[in-house]
Amino acid sequence: MRIFLSCFLLLSVLNVFSQENAANQDTVIVKVDSLYREDQFYFAITYNTLMNKSSGLSQSKFSSGLSAGFLRDMPINKKRTVAIASGIGFSYNNYNQNLAISSPAGTPVYTIIDSDIVYDKNKFSLLSVDVPLEFRWRTSTYESHKFWRIYGGFKLSYLLYDRSIFNSADGKVIVTGNQDFNKFQYGAYISSGYNTINLYAYYGLNSLFKSAKVNDESVAMKSLNIGIIFYIL
Repeated sequence: MRIFLSCFLLLSVLNVFSQENAANQDTVIVKVDSLYREDQFYFAITYNTLMNKSSGLSQSKFSSGLSAGFLRDMPINKKRTVAIASGIGFSYNNYNQNLAISSPAGTPVYTIIDSDIVYDKNKFSLLSVDVPLEFRWRTSTYESHKFWRIYGGFKLSYLLYDRSIFNSADGKVIVTGNQDFNKFQYGAYISSGYNTINLYAYYGLNSLFKSAKVNDESVAMKSLNIGIIFYIL
């Protein structure tokens, strides 16, 4: 009887220990990343319009723009809901309008296309490297990547490549490396939204051209780009 009782007590103790071990194994410790960073890659699609246009100059068709890049997120408060960010990116912008650019003797010549002239295409395109610096406010938490945000900042751009094209029944005129474009362009921007998709607006603070003239009037157009920006990681 004593032997039976001892075996019963031993089995009971072993069963208790096995249940405790199983409970410990089932408990998974999830580490919260309290040093998280947000929105370090971006991609934007914009509609480009020209401000401060010269007399007689107008836009036609849809002028599009693309930009993408990396921003280093640097939170400045304990909750990491306020941050500054800086990085590098690239932008490619098209502007469809009626300012024809030619270069018959190596010097750019600008002409407003008359309304009675039929042409297929007239635009200039700009490829730039961008250095943005922005202030960030958001409602992010450790656990969720879905939150509201308002970001605003300043962007400095350096023109890498430019191309103007005028295509009509008389032929195609292409001009590249136009020295009248401002190599350095800068402007202010803001983005706001929820989760991945956000509204975006950029306004150029200096002219796209530095010395161009049409009909003895300086071409002092500035860019206003409005669209959608996507943030990831």
